[in-house]
Amino acid sequence: MHESRSFLRRALAVVIALCGLGLAAGGAWLAALGGSWYYLLAGVVLMVDGGLLWKDRASAWWLFALLSVATLAWALWESGLDWWPLATRLDLLFVLGLLMLLPAVARGRSGAARAAVGASLAAMGVVAVASAFVDPQTLEGRLPTAAASGPAPGAPQADWTAYGGTWHGQRYSGLAQITPENVGQLQPVWHYETGDTRGQAGDPPETTFEVTPLKIGDRLFFCTPHQHVVALDAGTGRELWRFDPRIQGELALQHLTCRGLSWQPPAPEAAASAPVSAPAGGPPAAAAATPVPVPGAAAGEMPAEAAPDGAAPERAPLVAASSSPADAACPVGKLFMPTADGRLIALNPETGHVCARFGGGTGQIWLWRGMPNYRPGAYYSTSPVVVTRKLLVVGGTVLDNVSTQEQSGVIRAYDIETGELVWNWDSGNPGRTGPIAPGQSYTANSPNSWTILAADEQLGLVYVPLGNQPPDQWGGRRSAPVERYSSSIVALDLATGQVRWHFQTVHHDLWDYDVPSQPSLLDLRTADGMVPVLVQPTKQGELFVLDRRNGRPVLPVREQPAPQGAAPGDHTAPTQPQSALSFAPPPLTGARMWGATLLDQLACRIAFHRLRYEGRFTPPSLQGSLIYPGNFGVFNWGSIAVDPVRGYAFATPAYLAFTSRLLPRSDATSLVSNDAPPHGALPSLNENFGAPYAVAMEPFLSPLGIPCQQPPWGYVAGIDLATGQVAWQHRNGTVRDLAPVPLPFRMGVPSLGGPLVTAGGVAFLSGTLDNYVRGYDLATGRELWSSRLPAGGQATPMTYQAADGRQMLVVVAGGHGSLGTKAGDDVIAYALPGR
Repeated sequence: MHESRSFLRRALAVVIALCGLGLAAGGAWLAALGGSWYYLLAGVVLMVDGGLLWKDRASAWWLFALLSVATLAWALWESGLDWWPLATRLDLLFVLGLLMLLPAVARGRSGAARAAVGASLAAMGVVAVASAFVDPQTLEGRLPTAAASGPAPGAPQADWTAYGGTWHGQRYSGLAQITPENVGQLQPVWHYETGDTRGQAGDPPETTFEVTPLKIGDRLFFCTPHQHVVALDAGTGRELWRFDPRIQGELALQHLTCRGLSWQPPAPEAAASAPVSAPAGGPPAAAAATPVPVPGAAAGEMPAEAAPDGAAPERAPLVAASSSPADAACPVGKLFMPTADGRLIALNPETGHVCARFGGGTGQIWLWRGMPNYRPGAYYSTSPVVVTRKLLVVGGTVLDNVSTQEQSGVIRAYDIETGELVWNWDSGNPGRTGPIAPGQSYTANSPNSWTILAADEQLGLVYVPLGNQPPDQWGGRRSAPVERYSSSIVALDLATGQVRWHFQTVHHDLWDYDVPSQPSLLDLRTADGMVPVLVQPTKQGELFVLDRRNGRPVLPVREQPAPQGAAPGDHTAPTQPQSALSFAPPPLTGARMWGATLLDQLACRIAFHRLRYEGRFTPPSLQGSLIYPGNFGVFNWGSIAVDPVRGYAFATPAYLAFTSRLLPRSDATSLVSNDAPPHGALPSLNENFGAPYAVAMEPFLSPLGIPCQQPPWGYVAGIDLATGQVAWQHRNGTVRDLAPVPLPFRMGVPSLGGPLVTAGGVAFLSGTLDNYVRGYDLATGRELWSSRLPAGGQATPMTYQAADGRQMLVVVAGGHGSLGTKAGDDVIAYALPGR
């Protein structure tokens, strides 16, 4: 028995000494880098303590108690009463202390020595319990709940006819059947599975089900990641028809997604005679519509003629036999579907057939026409196109950080009836908006608009959120027009495509801080009366509130000094704009580093001090820079939701740090990464062929694969837009679906996918990186309801009124490939019971 106790004591002594050795070695490195001395001192004490415990000295318990008390004081000094930062500073010593109190280890020691260790652990426990009831990261408050004066003009009621409800991008519904008092009663009504999941041959890592369905009449319409278009009965979820565009060829895809469709309403006389409704019984799946014929070519033929400079063919490829179903006219309006091989197809929402009169008799527009550097899959519209009375306005995504010879970010407007090109705005040649001539090409590698645009037809403007020019992290060769319009909101005249105004959100962007979100348009009451405003969220955390007539700030914007010292051949802007309404995070410090244990927290501190970091807008470097917030963004394509009647916004800020390291290239074409990509695949590294540097980018993670910065990493927030005040902000979401052990710790996780607000005073969000849809009280931010999803819900919910009068909430759950959330193919509708 004595030998057994001796073995356990000595084994624990070895463990304590080894922990001390690790802390001392890492602590010495950290101290040499200018970081905290705690780890070095604590490591030395633990090594001494391990030696004393090996010799069975009573002083081992006294020394450990002293170290525990000192650690508790240090942890409180660095973190305050904040549970998660405290827990990771105290957990190692707490566990070791419990082991020291085991009877087999502590037997024979004086009661006072054991009591000292017990008292120190009890003090840790008391502080931990106290911190569990305090959340210093939460802002408690309330938005006034006075009843609205009436429904917002043009706000969706029974239907949901555009990605953001309308092309004002508010993500707001005038329906009020669901309220804070009854939202907890929501239950599933129907559940539809598309059969389209990621993991198919040729899928890129970022294969995502990000769609927000449309509801028109008694039907829902949406697209799947692999580009199918589906029509469902809005009351039952029964499939009515399905369209497959049959994407052709091997595509160099960086993203495979479809965020939504666009709808052109029918002419009033057509709408009166032919509403969108299901045919009797609905067509069976076997009768699903088939793809677009292109007259004059054999099935599968790719046009042979291509411009000698590498521009795309002038015609689209043939993708179906000429006998494919098509409707000569589409009297009930049109659905528009962008495809991954660069087409925009018009469909009859009644039948799912192609609208043959559109696009010169083909039912489609070939978006590669006039595009330089033809590479199928490298350019297409991942987001729905803007629909106005007369025009379709189309942007598109280009490959990020593969080369300096990518496609153009041109914005184009087409006649909504014929598909003829009306104007094109090319930021590389911004003054010439007349339709490009056959055989000519747009400016290669110009900034693109991959996200969702917004439009105000009364003002005659379309609002374009622009990205920057590849490569994202090096800008030494950018032209004057590129510098002028990169990472800007650009207001284009709907009639001519000419720039009416623009507002730059980042100067000389070196961080991939493209403008990622659809702007939200509303009329806001200010001291000067009602002002038509545009609210633009950004990756760096700003909410710019601008007069959408002229781009002038409604809430103040100041130019703040920015860090300097870009890579050789480049430069940095001396200042960067910051809005009075900003979710920019406080600067990171060593004390804000985190980890599951004291040891990996130490590793994060060492990594932090080895990186270049001078706060927000630290430029990328050869040394390696810490970029915070990272290019995941405080806000991304999900944008915000606004209540246009009360002037409130519901936002979902997220905070994740990334690292960015420039890697000198030996020449313009050789791979910097060791592994050549498979045929047709993209390089795993940001190679930036043609630039002087490749870029290694990755999340800033601990050795255990968790963020090095302390939580929360994601919030929900309520904002009074008229005053620019954040009324409340709460951590949101759990790590249940992110951690190896599915524990529902409410640490606050990022979300990707937008929110929805309703006239009933309820907000909804499904995009958090745990698999839930949640309902919140818009006034206070309190979570009122949640429902477990079968997959990641990285999409924006929508709501509508069914034919039986129920307000339905629809959530898409399909997961996000590059985020690692669970894949699925689910569309779920919820409603209140008993209606």
